[in-house]
Amino acid sequence: MGNAPDLNPLLDQLRDVVVPDKMTGDDAVQALRCALKLKHVAEHLAAILAGVLNRCGVAAAQGRTPRELLIALGCAPSVAERMIRVGGALPALPTLAAHAGDGVISGEHVDAIVKGINHIRARAPGEVDEEARFRQVTDLLGQFFSGATPAAIGDRARKLGNRVAAAEGGLPAAEDRSVNTLDHRLTSDGRVQVHADLDAEVGAKLVAAVEELSAPRPEPDGSPDTRSASRRRADALEALLDIAARGADIASAPRTQLLVTVPADTPDLATLEFMGSITTMTLDRLTCDTAVTTVVVDGEHVPLDMGREKRLFPPHLRKALYLRDQCCIKCGAPPGRTHAHHIVHWTHHGETSLANGCLLCPGCHANVHHDGWDVVMGLDKHPWLIPPATVDPQRKPIPAYNRRTMRLDVAA
Repeated sequence: MGNAPDLNPLLDQLRDVVVPDKMTGDDAVQALRCALKLKHVAEHLAAILAGVLNRCGVAAAQGRTPRELLIALGCAPSVAERMIRVGGALPALPTLAAHAGDGVISGEHVDAIVKGINHIRARAPGEVDEEARFRQVTDLLGQFFSGATPAAIGDRARKLGNRVAAAEGGLPAAEDRSVNTLDHRLTSDGRVQVHADLDAEVGAKLVAAVEELSAPRPEPDGSPDTRSASRRRADALEALLDIAARGADIASAPRTQLLVTVPADTPDLATLEFMGSITTMTLDRLTCDTAVTTVVVDGEHVPLDMGREKRLFPPHLRKALYLRDQCCIKCGAPPGRTHAHHIVHWTHHGETSLANGCLLCPGCHANVHHDGWDVVMGLDKHPWLIPPATVDPQRKPIPAYNRRTMRLDVAA
């Protein structure tokens, strides 16, 4: 192995360790404490080696990024990013490296300190000298030894960054756009988690827009809105995205472009770009009011057929829907926050027409596609809602929100 350390004997020794079936609690605690130190040392070595790989240009020689190389070696994407970040920073942070090498500090805490030092450097108007950086590392290490979590270390680093910015004439954190971040990740169940850290101006715009669109709305029977505040804010975010996609003309269809891939031999296993597998019900909802391009692929993921993009409910029909329905037919949300829904789904050969359309906000749209609510066109040429049996065992039709004062016998 040349000058590289031979870690295989250590690996073999660890593999030979047997945990007895019967141990005292004290013995288990001591053994676990030692095992955690081994884990911390191993994480430190892995980060150091990741830094060496990066400096040697191994990934570039293989036509990969360092992150791709580490993933190919068996790392999870988030772990690969952490190893690259820590491995690149430790040579300039010898105090932190020494503690990490002793196994007394976890890889998560090491990464929190590295990110904290990076944050402070970003807040400083000029270069941070070694003496100042040493004080910052010592401060953050002190947080760790006092029992702080990685998140708490990050909070402390933000305070230190504020001090540096204030002392050297930098912007206050609340006004510093250079440290704005917006991140998202896919969870194991196919959902998206979003984390944002915004300056005061952008944050105020977001909060104001979400608050305006997240006011409680009564249910179709007049009862209070059953959605939690968090759910209302999530619905408001979707409405903001739809408004942004339409641009200034709220009567136009959203410009969102969706790519759906359908395996030729298993059409029920369609996937949505960026998100993965979707159900046919979700596909029905998506094709109501967006642009969808369908690609049929063979077993090798080679396209066999490219479906034609469908942009549904053009502006003149949306304006007609606005004039007739005036708002979401289920909850009364303003028309600018609604989708144009096909009463007979487009994927079931429903036509794009005034007689086959109605306005539904994103949340109510999901209710119709997933929660048993039905929409029918009445003899009065207005849409009516039929609640699921779980809401009304009789499934008595409910008029559209803007016609909620009507009685069924009058409409008949």
